[in-house]
Amino acid sequence: MNDHQDSENFAYNKSWDDIENFLYEVEREQNKHWMAFQRCPKPLRMFHWNNYKGLEGVINALRWVLGDLHMGRNKVLGRDKK
Repeated sequence: MNDHQDSENFAYNKSWDDIENFLYEVEREQNKHWMAFQRCPKPLRMFHWNNYKGLEGVINALRWVLGDLHMGRNKVLGRDKK
């Protein structure tokens, strides 16, 4: 059984406010990496870029969970070229 199918490992106790607050926190963290990427020396840029892009995926998934009408399943899965 996959970990995500094993319901005893999931609490299912997050409120919509918890999810929205987490989205806000992730967006702030992503912004920090973007700002650092623009200012940092070249050897550190890849670190900040990778974190920026990783958090982009988290943001897309959270926005999809919250029902954002502009966040399609394909965009969350990285299939959308936009």
